[in-house]
Amino acid sequence: MSTDRLDLQSPDLVNKNIEILASLFPNCVTSGIDGKSIDFDLLKQELSHVIVEGNKERYRIEWPGKKEAIVTANLPTTKTLRPVRKDSVDFDNTENIYIEGDNLEVLKLLQESYLGKIKMIYIDPPYNTGKDFVYKDNFAKDTQEELLESGQKNEYNERLVVNPETAGRYHSDWLSMIYPRLKLSRNLLTKDGVIFISIDDNEIHNLRKVCDEIFGEQNFIAQAVRKRRDSQANLSKNISPIHEYVVFYKKSGDEVLNRVDADINESDYKNPDNDPRGPYVTMPCTNKGGAIYEVTTPTGNIISDEWRFKKETYDKLVAENKLVFPRGGEGKPRYKLFLSEKKEMGVLANTWWDNLASNQEATREIKTLFDNLVFDTPKPLGLLNYCFQLATDKNSIVLDFFAGSCSTSHALMSMNAKDNGSRKYIMVQVPEITDEKSEAFKSGYKNICEIGKERIRRAAKKIKEETKAEIDYGFRVYRLDESNMQDVYYKPQDYTQSSLDLFADNVKADRTSDDLLAQVMLDWGLPLNLKIETKVICGKQVFNVAENSLFACFDKGIDEDFAKELASEKPLRVVFKDNAFKDDTAKTNVKQLLKQLSPNTEMKVI
Repeated sequence: MSTDRLDLQSPDLVNKNIEILASLFPNCVTSGIDGKSIDFDLLKQELSHVIVEGNKERYRIEWPGKKEAIVTANLPTTKTLRPVRKDSVDFDNTENIYIEGDNLEVLKLLQESYLGKIKMIYIDPPYNTGKDFVYKDNFAKDTQEELLESGQKNEYNERLVVNPETAGRYHSDWLSMIYPRLKLSRNLLTKDGVIFISIDDNEIHNLRKVCDEIFGEQNFIAQAVRKRRDSQANLSKNISPIHEYVVFYKKSGDEVLNRVDADINESDYKNPDNDPRGPYVTMPCTNKGGAIYEVTTPTGNIISDEWRFKKETYDKLVAENKLVFPRGGEGKPRYKLFLSEKKEMGVLANTWWDNLASNQEATREIKTLFDNLVFDTPKPLGLLNYCFQLATDKNSIVLDFFAGSCSTSHALMSMNAKDNGSRKYIMVQVPEITDEKSEAFKSGYKNICEIGKERIRRAAKKIKEETKAEIDYGFRVYRLDESNMQDVYYKPQDYTQSSLDLFADNVKADRTSDDLLAQVMLDWGLPLNLKIETKVICGKQVFNVAENSLFACFDKGIDEDFAKELASEKPLRVVFKDNAFKDDTAKTNVKQLLKQLSPNTEMKVI
C-alpha cells in the first residue's frame, strides 16, 4: 500500500521557479534528463519586442561567482533544526525562536513555515572592513578534509573565512555571501513587509545594486544616515567617519511604513475657549490650487478663496466647532489641530537619524547587562525600536539572521513591554568562536550564540523587574544539524538490499521525538513557534501542535484501537514513523479508519 511520505528537505526552488515560468510561458518548457527545464532562447524571445540574436549589454550588477550564488540559494537542503530545551526558556509556551547555525541553511529551512509571514527583517551583516568573517559558501568542494584544510570550516562545521582587502575577490566574496541570503529572505516577507540593513561605506554601493535586483528598484524606500559615534575619533587616515547607513526595501505595495511619534512642543498648544477636546493650535484653511467657494464668517462677512477642504468637509468642521475666525469673527477661518490628534497621527519619518542612540550607547547598554564588553559591535536599542515603530504592528514577527548579541530581541521585548505588544522574534546566529584574548572568552562565553542567549535571559529579567509587564520573555532554542533520517532515506539508489537491512529504522539512533517533531513541522510548513502540548492516547505519547493542526506520534505499535481514539480528536494532520505500525495490515487499516472517521485528516509517514 502506498503511503504519503514527508520528503524532509527544504523546497526545491529551481523546480518551483520552473513551474511558475511554465504557467506563464508553456511553450518555453522542455524536457531534459532531470525532468522539466526551460528553453532560455525561447524565453528571451518571449520577453523581447525585437529579435534576440545572442548576448547584449544590459544594466545590472555582475561579479565573479554570481551564478554560483544564485545556484547556492536554490539548492535544497536535507538539514534540520533540533530543539535544545536546556538552553531554552519556557519552551512549550513561548513564541520566540533562537536558532544556532549557518543562516543560509536556516533560511532554506524556514521557506515553507514562514513564507510570507515575516513583517520586518533587520540585519547587521559583516561590513567587509577587511577584518570581518564572511561565510564561504563553496559547495564545489564537498569533502570535509578539503574544507578543514583550507580553513573554510571551524570546529562547529560552519564555513567562515576572513576576507582581507588584499584578496583578489574582496568585493565578490562579500556579494556572493549576501546575495543568496537576501534572495531567500525576500520570500519570507509579508506583502507589506520591510527589510532594514545596517551597512557602512565599504559595501553600500554594492548592497544597493544587489537589493535593487532582488527586491526591485521600485521597492527601494530609503537610505537613512545614522550617527555611529557621539564624538569624533581618529578612525581613518583622512577623515573621521561618524556615520553609517540603514538601507530599507519593501516587498511590495505603496505606503508600508507607519508614522512615527511627532516631535511636539506642547507649550505651543493652548485652549482659550476651554474646548473639552483639550489644547490645540490653529492652522490655515486656505491652500493655493484648492477648491474655490464662498464662506460666511460669524459676523456675516463673505470670503471667496482657494480652500484646503472640499465644501462638505468645511461644513462638517463648522458643525463640529473645529474652526476659529480671527479679528473678532471677520478674518479667514483657521481649523483646530488638537494636541491629542497630533500625537495620534504622528509624522512621516525622514532619512536623517542623528537623534537616535549611537553605537557607543549600545556598548554601554551591553556593559550594563554583563558588567564588561562581551561583544564588540552591538546595535543600540534606540535604533531597533525606531525600526519597529516604522515597520511593525503589535503582532508582527521580526527576523534577524545576523543576530550577534541579540540587540534585536532585547529591543523587541522592550517595545512589547512599552505598548503591551505581542511581537515575536526569530534570531539566527552562526556559533562563531570567540577570541581567546577577548572579554567574552574570559567570561566563559566560547561562542557568540552563548552571548546572545544569555543577553536575552538577562534583558528579560531586567525588563520584567522594571516594567512588571506581562509579555512573552521566553525563547525556544534550535540548533542546525544533519537530517534526523539515515542517508538511505534520501538516496536509496546508492544502497544494496544487504546494506538496507542495516537501516531497519530509518531514523538515526541518537534522535529524539522532539527532534523528529521539529523536522516534521518544518517539512509540513508549520511555524516553529506554535504551541506544543503532549498527551497520552492508548499508552502512546502524542504531540499536539496548535490544538488540532498536527498530531505526531513516533512510538511503535500503532494499531486500529489507537487510530479510533486519534480520529475522535479530528486532527488536520497526522504523522507516524514508517515502521511504527504493528504490522502491514495495521498500517492499511489505520489509514482507512482515519479516512472513514476523520475524512479531513491528512496522514503521512517519515
